[in-house]
Amino acid sequence: MPAAREALLDAAYAALVRRPWSAVRMVDVAASAGFSRQTLYNEFGGKDGLARALVRREAEGYLAGVDRALSGPSDPGDRLTATAEWTASAARDNALVRAMLTGCWSERLPVPRVVPCVCAVPARRRADGTLPSPGDFVALVRDRAVAALSGPGATRQDPADLARACELAVRLALSCITAPPAEGGVADLVRDVLARRSTP
Repeated sequence: MPAAREALLDAAYAALVRRPWSAVRMVDVAASAGFSRQTLYNEFGGKDGLARALVRREAEGYLAGVDRALSGPSDPGDRLTATAEWTASAARDNALVRAMLTGCWSERLPVPRVVPCVCAVPARRRADGTLPSPGDFVALVRDRAVAALSGPGATRQDPADLARACELAVRLALSCITAPPAEGGVADLVRDVLARRSTP
């Protein structure tokens, strides 16, 4: 029931924007999505399962945005800059993404607990897996950037240098989440740092 699942997750996210997770009620999420509470419980197992699925969906949405940014302009520096800008804007606009990338979970947010799942519902089993830590996200984005920038038609670059440049761009974007730059924004910072790395 993918349509029901997405509608229920949309309703849960909308409820979270309006109130702390502790005040979000399953019956309200179900009603807002136009489904029964039983459908919600069948799909997610309970409020913890809903929280895990919601956080996982936001993580996947963030990583899909990374892939879009990396498939953009042909210049590698512009692609890394676009990835850093996406990271900063996604974290600014989405409290769950910000918490996942920084590890700073406020009391307003669901902190998904990992529980062993022996259920037969595949979607629930996927949602119960361990979420990436902030360090894991850095590695995921770095590795995606390296793959995108070293693909066919890319200029030959030392793989270790490319990996360092990609990780540096990601870490710079993360620092801008916790301490936003005074002027110029993340794009100017990343461009400046990448330009300095390429000059002898």
